[in-house]
Amino acid sequence: MTLKQIGEFGFIKKVSRGCLIRPQHIIKSIGDDAAAFTTDLEEISLITTDLLVERIHFLRHAISGFELGYKSLAVNLSDIAAMGGTAREAFVSIAIPEDCALDYLDAIYDGMKDLAHRFDVNILGGDTTGSKVDLIINVAVHGTIASDEMMCRDAARPGDIIYSTGFLGDSKAGLHLILNKLPADSENLRRLIRAHLQPEPHLLEGRFLAQQPGIRAAIDTSDGLSSDLGHIIEQSGVGAILFADQIPISGELRSFCAQHKFDPVEYALSGGEDYTLICTMSPDKADAAAHNFQKCFKRPLFPMGKIREKKGLEIVYPDNSSTAIISTGWNHFKGE
Repeated sequence: MTLKQIGEFGFIKKVSRGCLIRPQHIIKSIGDDAAAFTTDLEEISLITTDLLVERIHFLRHAISGFELGYKSLAVNLSDIAAMGGTAREAFVSIAIPEDCALDYLDAIYDGMKDLAHRFDVNILGGDTTGSKVDLIINVAVHGTIASDEMMCRDAARPGDIIYSTGFLGDSKAGLHLILNKLPADSENLRRLIRAHLQPEPHLLEGRFLAQQPGIRAAIDTSDGLSSDLGHIIEQSGVGAILFADQIPISGELRSFCAQHKFDPVEYALSGGEDYTLICTMSPDKADAAAHNFQKCFKRPLFPMGKIREKKGLEIVYPDNSSTAIISTGWNHFKGE
């Protein structure tokens, strides 16, 4: 059976099964002119949206439908995580070219539903249309957070410790393997590819950080460490120092870089789409928060630098040499 045979409404009916995961507070889900749900008036609503365009954000031949659906939702959940929120409802709009098989479309929604189930997120609707050439997916997510817990980019203060909730640079290595059609002939290389194709949104980590008394600013690493930390210091009116030997780099990335003669620190600085959280913590509360994070998640909250008054971003190497960092993460209009 093809998309033409079942038509738009047949397709909507087909993929809507399993989208209502958490019925509480939902009045209307898929099937009416608009979704309807109630919200807690004591909480702040968070809304985020991301557009994924074939040949710009993904290569259809290099990603399965399941992986594409999973990633389409994951990147939005990561934005909610960066502000410390709880993800609630998702809306999916998709523009479909004629050469996109129905099985591939089914797999896209399977990937979204799989991740939605994990984080108790409803998929409440969206829109479908045709596309002349490329597959285009837009996901919007509604989330909530208590007014006194919301994390923003503009709250970093001199003296704050800069942390990451996970490793940096793995996704860029995975993308390199895909683009260069290199064989993923070991579990280490397959993990790097998974880091790119199925990133893990740090929603639970975001909720943890939002409840720490020393939390200041936060952002997710969608564009790369240098770019995303650059957003924090620019909006906070401060500067920052990173310590090269403290930037969290996985064993898989170190092995990959050694094999290909790349610099793992450069990969961590410039690689986007890791979707860890970067945050700054008040120095008098940072140790306690890091201790509690380790206890909760069984892995470190990685300290990797400090906020300072002097503007700009600088990296210090183990030999005490230093250099200014120019943001080198993803730029949609430069293509790099």
